[in-house]
Amino acid sequence: MSAPDDLPQRIGELCEDLAAAGYLTRTEWREALHAVPRHLFVPGRAWAEPNGPEPGFLIDRNIDEAAWWDAVYADNAIITQRDDGATDVAEDGVPTSSCSAPATVVEFLEALQPEDRNRVLEIGTGTGWTAALLAHRVGAGNVVSVEVDPDVSGQAAKNLTGTALTPRLIVGDGTFGFEEGAPFDRVHVAVGVAEVPFAWVEQTRPGGVIVAPYMPGYGFGWLARLHVLGDGTAVGRFPGMAGYMMLRGQRPVRGPAGEFVHGDFTESTTRLDPRRVAEDHSADLAISAMVPGIQRRIYYGEGEEADECTVWILERDIREGSWASVDYVPGDAEFVVQQHGERRLWDEVETAYLRWLSWGRPGLDRFGLTVSPGGRRVWLDAPERIVALSAR
Repeated sequence: MSAPDDLPQRIGELCEDLAAAGYLTRTEWREALHAVPRHLFVPGRAWAEPNGPEPGFLIDRNIDEAAWWDAVYADNAIITQRDDGATDVAEDGVPTSSCSAPATVVEFLEALQPEDRNRVLEIGTGTGWTAALLAHRVGAGNVVSVEVDPDVSGQAAKNLTGTALTPRLIVGDGTFGFEEGAPFDRVHVAVGVAEVPFAWVEQTRPGGVIVAPYMPGYGFGWLARLHVLGDGTAVGRFPGMAGYMMLRGQRPVRGPAGEFVHGDFTESTTRLDPRRVAEDHSADLAISAMVPGIQRRIYYGEGEEADECTVWILERDIREGSWASVDYVPGDAEFVVQQHGERRLWDEVETAYLRWLSWGRPGLDRFGLTVSPGGRRVWLDAPERIVALSAR
């Protein structure tokens, strides 16, 4: 693949844009972006998703080569697979593999902060671009990258032939141990997780760092930066937001809210405006911790009903579980609540939201995460102050 004469300029301009936005602050990653050109990891036909409000669009190098180059060296996520390969990238389907947006890639690499000759485990090879950037930083022999999809891993191996870098690629689940490379100094997770597999903590030496997109289901997701302690637990905080494609073994049940509705329901009312709960994203992490195992949907009306909306709270991992809906109608003093199942999901979410308000609306910087053999615990201000509905 021949590169245009202005490739160094394109990469340089991308670096300047990332630096201006606060993502790129370290010289080693600027050097890596030049040394490992992104276009080597982007297929000729893919779907570009801008990092902003603009709609996505198809890129095809055979049809419009200039547009392809422009998309590759802009802050776009490049979708390379939908529905695990069952759907064409240009069709309506769930994205399941990509070359992540440069801003997202750099943000995670800077949070990871690998040092010279660190051993790095990557979960989610994707196109191989991030594995190559890591290999440039710490040496290819120090990087092990795991991908669950053999076709995706195979393509990443082909992409890497365009470089002089040869990180070790493994096809596997990613949540089990890889003793051959352990202990690792850094674990870079490029897939969303609702639960951080403890195997990653076990494979990391004390003092090591794990960086992962923490995505329990309610809300967008958060960048978790964890330090592994001498007792085998990992503790850290959330430096920012993060949204990734989910680890295949932890994907939530998908589908429109109507497909989750079943069985008899009880009806009540609430004085709490459901829009405040659904749209106050500063509360999402606290609610996700106090009300585990849920997902949220919000549907707005159209035409004369454009000011109306319905907020749905659904169980994350089961379609025939508990569900709740709340209808917002402008001018109403109270709003109709419908709930089904063993859990009163709206009651739980409302209680969690009001408790978060009672704490003074704490921001993301006050929350943290602990991962131990018993699972994960979100805490406020200090690890011993666990966030849970039962906590007072």
